[in-house]
Amino acid sequence: MAREMDEALLNQHKEKHFTAGEIVRDIIIGVSDGLTVPFALAAGLSGANASSAVILTAGVAEVAAGAISMGLGGYLAAKSEADHYMRELKREQDEIIAVPDTEAAEVAEILSEYGVEPHEYTPVVNALRKNPKAWLDFMMKFELGLEKPDPKRALQSAMTIAIAYIVGGLVPLFPYMFIPTAAKAVAASVVVTLIALLVFGYAKGHFTGNRPFMSALQTAFIGAIASAAAFGMAKLVQG
Repeated sequence: MAREMDEALLNQHKEKHFTAGEIVRDIIIGVSDGLTVPFALAAGLSGANASSAVILTAGVAEVAAGAISMGLGGYLAAKSEADHYMRELKREQDEIIAVPDTEAAEVAEILSEYGVEPHEYTPVVNALRKNPKAWLDFMMKFELGLEKPDPKRALQSAMTIAIAYIVGGLVPLFPYMFIPTAAKAVAASVVVTLIALLVFGYAKGHFTGNRPFMSALQTAFIGAIASAAAFGMAKLVQG
């Protein structure tokens, strides 16, 4: 009866938590790099008086290479995380079999850190000892602080970062597709990219819980500094 009441209460109360953190993180990584790196490259080549056609060709090549590199980096990072989880899972499983009393004492210690008294956590410890799978899950989460990764996470991360990089990277290159004069194209690219950086920064702040307007200004400022540095360096080398 009590369990049915608990289930009814849970069905009535739906908590609105943001649970797509990993996807948002990948999008942020891909778009932020995609907006700034090709933007800085195009600005730098414009500073060297390259034509729009040359800048566009170099920019597209950079976007392609950057998307592959960033995607591969995301894949390897997620794969390493999954491999680490499996190694720790096997180690914890072996410890539960080899030294169950020690592992049970660790469960008791973890619960006591939450203010649970011995007479309260003893039944919990005994219940976990009767359920090895639940015991193993408990130790992974509460002793090691590890959550089981999604088996599809590595490929998903790679694709998300790569696509986000391409989307972000094409933004500063659009003016060069339609404006043959590089001096005019770079001005349009600056305006378009800064607007995109402001919008992206605002969205990033909204989804990550930071102040959206401050996030927008910070993101645009970083992009502006990167492009100004590349443009100035190109002028310096050329001079």
